[in-house]
Amino acid sequence: MRRAAWLLTALLAGIVLGGALHPLKDAEGFGWLTPLIGQWVAMIGQVFLRLIFMIVVPLVVSALMLGAFELGCGKGMGRVFLKTLGCTVLASTAAVAIGVGLVVLFTPGVGANLTATGSPEKIIESAAAAKPLTEALLDLLPKNPVASATRALEGEIIGLMVACLIIGAAMSAAGVREKVAHTLVPFLEQVFAVCMTVVGFAMVLAPAGVFSLVLNTVFTNGLGVFATLLGYVGVVVLALLIQQFVVYPILLVLLAKRSPWRFMYDCREVYLYAFSTSSSNATLPKALQTAETGLAIPARISRFVLTVGATANQNGTALFEGVTVLFLAQVYDVDLTLGEQITVVLMSIVAGIGTAGVPGGSLPLIVILMQTIGVPAEGIGLILGVDRFLDMCRTLVNVSGDLVIAAVVGRGEPMDVDTPAD
Repeated sequence: MRRAAWLLTALLAGIVLGGALHPLKDAEGFGWLTPLIGQWVAMIGQVFLRLIFMIVVPLVVSALMLGAFELGCGKGMGRVFLKTLGCTVLASTAAVAIGVGLVVLFTPGVGANLTATGSPEKIIESAAAAKPLTEALLDLLPKNPVASATRALEGEIIGLMVACLIIGAAMSAAGVREKVAHTLVPFLEQVFAVCMTVVGFAMVLAPAGVFSLVLNTVFTNGLGVFATLLGYVGVVVLALLIQQFVVYPILLVLLAKRSPWRFMYDCREVYLYAFSTSSSNATLPKALQTAETGLAIPARISRFVLTVGATANQNGTALFEGVTVLFLAQVYDVDLTLGEQITVVLMSIVAGIGTAGVPGGSLPLIVILMQTIGVPAEGIGLILGVDRFLDMCRTLVNVSGDLVIAAVVGRGEPMDVDTPAD
């Protein structure tokens, strides 16, 4: 919680100091303030953002290839794999649709109308260059994934993401899986680990980065924008509650034939672990124990579904990413076309496969989503101060979704047949 406290302190300090200095922005004798804050102080925030930008492409490539590979390795259980994949896509799609729908309905960011401190010309060009829906769908399959990677920060990341999913699935095919398991897969795991280490470096700088970004924003625009943060938090929490207490119970009743309330009661300790650690990976041992002993899910099913789900079924995070990107688009008054909104939905669903199951793991993909639709990347500073609480909430929903899918997939499967000996 120490990092969360520093981030919250940085957010509040940036708000207070920026609000105090805002009236002096155009005051006589204070002309030096604008270059000092807008250039030198803002540079600290840009260093923080560039640490994130520099690992976006290797992180996306390694995470999505590994996620698709793990999903494709059904260990000979083709039926189990297909059921897991279908439930994962269904739950993530429902989550993102709920989140995006609530943002469009309640418009928590409308009225802030921030001045972009980055490049407003790029935003205008991005909106003007919006492609027809048919062309945008065709571009999901890139002619040259390497070219998409070089232009990832210019809005072509989704083609690279789809290419990584296809290649990752091909890596899991029979006859190929054994060849890459000891060569390409360990390499990708090491790339992913290095990228997450760089994210760790960035998070050390995060309090200074948040202070810089927020101070610059409030100094430029005034305090009014932060009234919208309460609405943003409310929308995220409401969407997560709907996913947890409406979507999951429907899946449990219709597909798993279980009582939702009994199921959630049996999972109460797992929920507490997830909420307190903000990490799907850290909660995995407790989730496995609960699935096998408390929920009576066959061990081979729970081990496969929950282990893969800790990385590849982050539907709470997918929901959060969709809400955050559209909220910040509203804050900066970026008018999105229908095609761009669909792009946000699709990328949020796909990003749920490649998000690291650790605190702050969604940050790089949120930033790249913002860049794709022309939202200034410095807007991420507005939500980092409240992100720790929201991270705790969405991790609970992530882990809960893994257990729900394990229950759905395990229905009708024989108990512990072929359980490996210790």
